[in-house]
Amino acid sequence: MNEKTFYITTTLPYVNNDPHVGFAMEIIRADSIARTKKLGGFEVFFNTGTDEHGQKLLTDAEKSGKDVKEYVDYYAEQFRGLISLLGISGDVHFIRTTDTHHESAAQELWKIVDKNGYIYKKNYKAKYCVGCELEKTDSELNEEGRCPIHPGRDIELRDEENYFFAFSKVAPLLEKLYSEKPNLVIPEFRFNEMKAFLSRGLEDFSISRLKSKMSWGVSVPGDDEHVMYVWFDALTNYISTLGWPEDSKNFEKFWKNGTPVQYCGKDNTRQQSMMWQGMLLAAGLPTTDHIIINGFINSGGQKMSKSLGNVISPYDIVAIFAGVAGELSSDVLRYYLLRHLNSFEDSDMTIESLNEAYQSHLANGLGNLTSRIMTLSETHCEGFDDLPHFEHPENISKAVAEFDLQKAMNHIWQTIGEVDQKIQITKPFSVVKEDKQAGVAIIEALVSDLYGIAVSLAPFMPKTSAKIIELIRDNKKPETPLFARLA
Repeated sequence: MNEKTFYITTTLPYVNNDPHVGFAMEIIRADSIARTKKLGGFEVFFNTGTDEHGQKLLTDAEKSGKDVKEYVDYYAEQFRGLISLLGISGDVHFIRTTDTHHESAAQELWKIVDKNGYIYKKNYKAKYCVGCELEKTDSELNEEGRCPIHPGRDIELRDEENYFFAFSKVAPLLEKLYSEKPNLVIPEFRFNEMKAFLSRGLEDFSISRLKSKMSWGVSVPGDDEHVMYVWFDALTNYISTLGWPEDSKNFEKFWKNGTPVQYCGKDNTRQQSMMWQGMLLAAGLPTTDHIIINGFINSGGQKMSKSLGNVISPYDIVAIFAGVAGELSSDVLRYYLLRHLNSFEDSDMTIESLNEAYQSHLANGLGNLTSRIMTLSETHCEGFDDLPHFEHPENISKAVAEFDLQKAMNHIWQTIGEVDQKIQITKPFSVVKEDKQAGVAIIEALVSDLYGIAVSLAPFMPKTSAKIIELIRDNKKPETPLFARLA
């Protein structure tokens, strides 16, 4: 049995709208890590899917005039479609929180946490953001009394009897966890935010809703008048996808021993690194190893939003570049999101910046370099029977280990620039005319360099990597440019 196991998951996006590039960035980053691990000989469990319960979905479905199940089914398929659209690993596991097994697993986790003394019932009053599906304190609201993440939604005032999770009781366990796992949350400044939040004291939070007011959720075990709070339900997916609780062998293999990694956006930091870890601790289950926090993608200096009309669709981007990059169009988006957006901070993205990056670094960069080298090789070399074994250079491996994929991509493009400079210095076009043997030696060295670049790109731009390796094996120049220039 393979003892090298690895688990990685994205968050589960809420299915109340079409996918945008923010989640495309997250799943591409997770896929790049998963592919890197597979190349390193690990058996990988890669999880993604959709979050399909809660007040926001019920409200939005009613506004659209659709049955809520029909509503979530439609959007779930839009997110499932990203797997093929973005060249995501074909063996990725796709879970929906409306799956029967997931719902039963969420109920089982509830029962364990309840049995361990961390769930109780009481009346409460709270300010609630339906957009975040979170209670908000006054300090978390803006001057208008609205959530800064969802300023277009009114804050709801809630006064009802709910079940509560004894978060305050878990606080000492979280403090111990944070001390024992100094790299639990990456980057460090996000971890510091959570440590500061913890130091201010944790308040117990509601984990149920009255079914009479909000029917779209998982029933609370033993109380049909209540449904689970969406986060208690949704967060359970990270282990229910493994077949937990029935499949203890799979759970132990990938969750307990597979150093689980979770990707999420910065608006999910508290949910992933405090609420979910608290739930696991309350249930006596192993916690996550690393939670990687992404920044937001802005467009033209503004947060992407439907009302501003600046939301960028991954479906649209891939369609746009299909005309110049063909089957490699998904790699165009992968390239941009991995290299031109900061691995941890907010970043800006526009169609104009995407076009500029494509022209400079793919069409005039990698594409042109591949064409030049393989034209020389096809003309002057006899081909390559055995391609050498190649491993990622240490600087790329180190960057990936630190989850800094932008740095890893920059290292690859630095190599591309160095190989391009080598052509300028060695002038193989001229040398091969005067001294064929010396010229062929230079060209073969350049092909070897190109092969190294292609192998380095495998986790990040898999289709491009495979295409370049195919050209090298066949000793053929591209019949058409890998990345044709924009008109």
